[in-house]
Amino acid sequence: MASTRRRTPRRRVWPKIRLLLLVCVVAAGATALYPVWKAANPEPPELVVRYRTETPATAAAAEPSLEILNESKKPLPLSDVTLRYYFTADTTSSYAYNCVQAAVGCSNIAGTVTKLDKSAEKADHYLELRFTKDAGTLKPGVNSKGIDVQLYRTDHEKLAQANDRSFDAEKSTYKESKTVTAYKRGVLAWGDEPDGGDEKQASAKAEAAPAPVPAAPAGVLFDNFHYVGAKDPALFKHGWLVRSSKGGPGIDDTWTADGVTFPAGKDALGDGQVLNLRAATDGTKSGTEQASLGTARREFREGTYAARIHFSDDPTDGEGGDHVNQTFYTIGGSGKTYSELDNEYLPNGGWGRLGPKLDTVSWYDHETNDRVYTTTNKSLAGWHTMMITVKDDVVTYRMDGKKLFSSSGKYAPRAGMSINFNHWFVDLPFKGDRAWDMQVDWLYYNANDVLSDKDVNAAVKEYSDNGMNYFDTVQETR
Repeated sequence: MASTRRRTPRRRVWPKIRLLLLVCVVAAGATALYPVWKAANPEPPELVVRYRTETPATAAAAEPSLEILNESKKPLPLSDVTLRYYFTADTTSSYAYNCVQAAVGCSNIAGTVTKLDKSAEKADHYLELRFTKDAGTLKPGVNSKGIDVQLYRTDHEKLAQANDRSFDAEKSTYKESKTVTAYKRGVLAWGDEPDGGDEKQASAKAEAAPAPVPAAPAGVLFDNFHYVGAKDPALFKHGWLVRSSKGGPGIDDTWTADGVTFPAGKDALGDGQVLNLRAATDGTKSGTEQASLGTARREFREGTYAARIHFSDDPTDGEGGDHVNQTFYTIGGSGKTYSELDNEYLPNGGWGRLGPKLDTVSWYDHETNDRVYTTTNKSLAGWHTMMITVKDDVVTYRMDGKKLFSSSGKYAPRAGMSINFNHWFVDLPFKGDRAWDMQVDWLYYNANDVLSDKDVNAAVKEYSDNGMNYFDTVQETR
């Protein structure tokens, strides 16, 4: 007997179809409305950036102070975070930055200035700040506290900040700022990027986190002299003293901060800045100025001292012939612990000896003139990497990797020393205005190792390439 198929009545099918259509309509509407709802109900940010400044719209330097707040429920390593402060360049002058002070330590902060691929309203450049792993980790709800930095023109003309996207003169106390952006492992986590900004780069950052900033090595001091001027607060926070005290050497009581400047240098590391020490005179004591910069601390002893220095055979202005002394030296202790190691370049000689010559000198007693030295009799006009190494009571002087002289025994340092750069006149044999310039590109000191010229230059380049203009971890090893 053939079976028969029972048909479902139409009146039972249509309600199900209508219900399915209704669900589809509701789902489609919800999908269309989700972006609107999402915009009105955003997820809480993982981190918040707060900003303040006390500078007016026209200033010698922009001085943003920033804070990072961890608003998530997980620890936030600062090495995962990148900050961007946006501004409009006033001219074609280059820009530079330094860290004045930070609760996480300026030695743990790197900064670079970058031009946007595409200019936006009130922004064609940005200062980017990144952190080493030694900057630490913020626990949930914890604030990084102040990160005080400076942004300035390397021609040292004043900035016009009114057209800078991230500048806000009304925020003299910490307030949230969406014009300073923050990225977590390369992905935007806070703030509003400039319209028409660096879209390619932002997209690339969303795909891969940037390479981490290397931690500053222990027991090392590095500085490539990114400063606004002799009165820059960062200069003193970083442990430097500009001499203005009385006394010698040279022409007594003529030391002044006026001769200490930090101009842009086309031959400087990374096209950055140099320390310029100017010795100027009109031939009289009252018309003479000498310049010196040295560390306030006297704890440097064993290890490697290195500096890239530009010696001058001729004055920048006026007639030549002066007995000027261009020096890179260390000094410390007193009496039975007196210690001094010198590099002294005298382009025209001095003290009855002809130049050009470089004296490398290890002292035991300054009062009795007890010292040992050697003299390199040739012109050194131009850039040179000068090195002093101290290990196991042996002191060795090198220039551009070539050994010049060694001393040992009682002539080794017996105390911690300061590191100094001086430019001064041995005497004043002539009349008339003239000015001499000595420049220093960078200083490197390593308390742990005796390094080669090649090793030092490679380390210095790595620091500069990563935006690490200054760090000091020497105290951590003491």
